[in-house]
Amino acid sequence: MSRILDPTSPDSPPVDLGAIRTVHVLAVAGTGMGAFACLLKEAGYEVRGSDQAVWPPMSEVLSAAGIPWREGFSAENLEPPPDLVVVGNVVRRANPEADAMRARRLPHLSFPEALGALFLDTRHPIVVAGTHGKTTTTALVTWLLRTAGLDPSFLVGGVPKNLGRPSQLGRGQHFVVEGDEYDTAYFDKRPKFLHYRPQTAILTSLEFDHADIYADIEAYTAAFERFVALVPPSGRLLACAGSAAVHQVAAACPGRVETYSARTEAADWAARDLTTGPEGSHFELIHRGRPLGRLHLATGGRHNVENAVAAVAVALEAGASWDAVREGLSTFEGVRRRQELRGSPGEVTVIEDFAHHPTAVEATLGALRRRFPGRRLWAVYEPRSNTARRRIYQHRYEEAFDAADCVVVASPPPHPDPIPEAERFDPPALAEALERRGKHAYHRPTPEAVHDLLAGALRPGDVVVVMSNGSFGGLIERLLQTLESR
Repeated sequence: MSRILDPTSPDSPPVDLGAIRTVHVLAVAGTGMGAFACLLKEAGYEVRGSDQAVWPPMSEVLSAAGIPWREGFSAENLEPPPDLVVVGNVVRRANPEADAMRARRLPHLSFPEALGALFLDTRHPIVVAGTHGKTTTTALVTWLLRTAGLDPSFLVGGVPKNLGRPSQLGRGQHFVVEGDEYDTAYFDKRPKFLHYRPQTAILTSLEFDHADIYADIEAYTAAFERFVALVPPSGRLLACAGSAAVHQVAAACPGRVETYSARTEAADWAARDLTTGPEGSHFELIHRGRPLGRLHLATGGRHNVENAVAAVAVALEAGASWDAVREGLSTFEGVRRRQELRGSPGEVTVIEDFAHHPTAVEATLGALRRRFPGRRLWAVYEPRSNTARRRIYQHRYEEAFDAADCVVVASPPPHPDPIPEAERFDPPALAEALERRGKHAYHRPTPEAVHDLLAGALRPGDVVVVMSNGSFGGLIERLLQTLESR
């Protein structure tokens, strides 16, 4: 049966959702886009894609799914013409492939619009939103529901280690999706999560981010208010307690609002008697003051315990048993590039993390300090995100690295949109400020220079965490090879 969708893009003809057989994914290597491409493939569509560059883990994920791609954007990539083009938000209007798409009047949708229309309409969407912790919490909810035999569909902006893939169609009623506040596409500047039809939502945190598209914290907060307003009166919002900004946003939700925390027992759902160590975290879960039992989370850090409290609250209401929740938490392995152990060559522990906002950097380093007490901790940071490139948090970063012994700050890689000099983040200034705080701090302009510094300075017993939301010029792979050959 045909379902005709009037797309957001004014340059696209109406889309007959029932007639789609072949899909071209424009910017297929992004974490969300690659995950969505896999979902389309699993649903039976013939899928192909293109992107400027494709690197692990997404290159591995696409290859495993049997999805071909071409590097570089070109009109030739649209031959033969697909039934639908899904456009990623990194694609600009002045893109040769997008130009050809419009000139040929090919039907096209943004990724969030296509996800909502093709998959979420007929399911119960559980949408995880917030500045921090979205990916891990989405993966946690999914794993708990899977462990309970509820077989959810999911789409995560990363690769959960337990699941081995960023997306999958399940037979159950729930669809767990990471709700991103970034803009949807060049033809739709609304946040992605406004397309996701939340029946159940989690709001993990709220701090100013994405300075390239939000003018200030007021504009950023307003986006989340619009999101929670989508929760129907019959729906439910889990809001992280202890944040005035989250409390403000939660007030806009028409549905039932419950709070959660790993820092205060005053929340509806709370963790208490928390202990952390190399084996992870142990805590007691309480619901409105009533103890439910002790739980073990295999990953460490108070921030991850807080994510776990929210995930458990959602899973229990979705129908998971307490035993399934307990088993799921204890076997949860985390997400790739989130405190991921990459290797220990030469007795140097090398960890990769996605942290780039100062709050995330601070939480990651704090968790690693507790995980590896007494060992020298190196923090290697690339300010690559659109917010990190700006000096908005220049001084916040000075405190964010307190848990590290040694810090290496790289210069950000080139970017097509230059930032005015007065607004740019200053890596050398951060290194100097950290030196004044008693750290061994260094600035290096390139990934190659960072590698050379580490290769000469690291010694057995050290822990080094490399933090970037990109590939960091292949730094980790090169460093592992160097340490292995010493």
